Amino acid sequence: MRGLLVSMSLAALLAGCAVNPFNASALQPGASRQDVIGRLGTPTRVVPITGGERLQYSYQPFGRETWIVDLDASGRVVRAGQALNTLNFNRIEPGRWSRDDVEREFGPPARIEAVTSWGGPIMTYRWWDVDRSPMFYWVYLDPSGVVRRAHPGMEFVNSPNVRD
Repeated sequence: MRGLLVSMSLAALLAGCAVNPFNASALQPGASRQDVIGRLGTPTRVVPITGGERLQYSYQPFGRETWIVDLDASGRVVRAGQALNTLNFNRIEPGRWSRDDVEREFGPPARIEAVTSWGGPIMTYRWWDVDRSPMFYWVYLDPSGVVRRAHPGMEFVNSPNVRD
């Protein structure tokens, strides 16, 4: 029994030391691509951006963060940060942005849905607002993949059942 407790304690300690993309904001500009991957692990996705590439570390569908690390053409960090926030979502331009633009900026969505009242797919992201309230962000695409509207909404997690 004592050996089991020691093993479990050791496993918990090692898990706490594991590579964690939440440390992405501590990356220094100029760090190499190899340094980033050594610190954060394999990215969820690598996407081309003007003048370099973007490493995405997404915790969708159940998490609420997507960390991005932008690298220049020589593979050096230009910037790093959490992508899912109000300021970034406000950059979406209906009629101009496509699904590819959305996924380049925010990573893959938590899910893609369809409803009969909308003619195209709806991308759903899960995120935290500034008050750390659980939120959804919906991006409505037309059948050709162009953003037509986008907006946030509350995600009622652990809410009590309301009965009349």
